Amino acid sequence: MSHSTSINKKTISILGCGWFGLELAKALVQQGYKVKGSSTTVEKLNLLSTHHIQPFLVNISKDGANYDPDFFKSDLLFICIPPKRSTAEQSDFYGKIEQIVNAVKANHITQVIFISSTAVYGDTNEEVTELSIPKPETASGKAMLQTEQLLKDQKTFTSTIIRFAGLVGPLRHPGRFFAGKTAIPNGKAPINLIHLSDCIGLSLAILDNEAFGHTFNACAPDHPEKQNFYTQATINAALSPPIFKDELLNWKKISTTHTNLLNYNYLVNNWMTWLNKDN
Repeated sequence: MSHSTSINKKTISILGCGWFGLELAKALVQQGYKVKGSSTTVEKLNLLSTHHIQPFLVNISKDGANYDPDFFKSDLLFICIPPKRSTAEQSDFYGKIEQIVNAVKANHITQVIFISSTAVYGDTNEEVTELSIPKPETASGKAMLQTEQLLKDQKTFTSTIIRFAGLVGPLRHPGRFFAGKTAIPNGKAPINLIHLSDCIGLSLAILDNEAFGHTFNACAPDHPEKQNFYTQATINAALSPPIFKDELLNWKKISTTHTNLLNYNYLVNNWMTWLNKDN
């Protein structure tokens, strides 16, 4: 097993230690990696330190970057920064990624893993896999797809793309999403979600298998109807249940062929069972 120990000596930088990035960083530390984590706020640096993550203040915009160059001295970089909701911010996102690409090249990082989103797929009323042609409908989906392409076009490093479905887990209980709302359209649409534990599990599986250079859809294989799942989620969270329209409009079902490369089994693969545990 000398193979795995050599991997464990790698240094991994995580750009964006938010809801996912921080938990990923903690998991990597436990696996024996040397981890550098970034934040845009000074306040968060102490938190990173307490988890044995080497903290860096990194501020990057489309107009420039301000950071300690040591942050980018690593074997692999995770980019865990989503585009903001506003359209202006989304047009800035591409420029921000261009600055990151420059830093990656300057520091000869060979592997980049970009956390993208299944928002790159439109609601095409079918099951979509990594082989489907993305047709984003939202501004953030379009920004993500542009970024994916920019990274894939680079020749000096290998880009791996992970497209997360809707995120649930600590501080993101699905019961809060629609509580008390009425006349919510498209109640019969299938849900596409992934639990934080599987976001981390899949990321680690990619590293363990060195499955770089691929695009992965990261979505639990279970797709109950929106109205059934969110109504139950709200009841379980002791919130006022939503009222959905019992109809099927546009939808998509996120599936994956590439996670076969990882031999990965989802930890949360039945949403109703998960809801009925103590969540």
